[in-house]
Amino acid sequence: MSDRDLIDFSVWREMDEDITDEQEKQAALEASQEAIAELAEEEDVDVEWVRTDVLEDPDGDVDCAYCHYRAPSQDAIEEHSERAGLPVTKLTRLDDQLDREAVE
Repeated sequence: MSDRDLIDFSVWREMDEDITDEQEKQAALEASQEAIAELAEEEDVDVEWVRTDVLEDPDGDVDCAYCHYRAPSQDAIEEHSERAGLPVTKLTRLDDQLDREAVE
């Protein structure tokens, strides 16, 4: 699959665990990477993890992760999340991205 066949997706995950805890972050990352490897091997589906931002509300009640992935379809992202045991609170396709280079 070529790079052009991959679509950018954002995944908002409201986590049950304290995702700000270093061990929980590492466990989530390892589960995600294992699911990516399984999909590539078993289904010949490319899913790329781009980055994850870990967020905590001011009261510390809800921990969330905002993840950016690239994949051929929304179904691939959903399958990845299921295999990794990670929740999907909201899944959207990314249209365009702005960064500092856009204003320079």
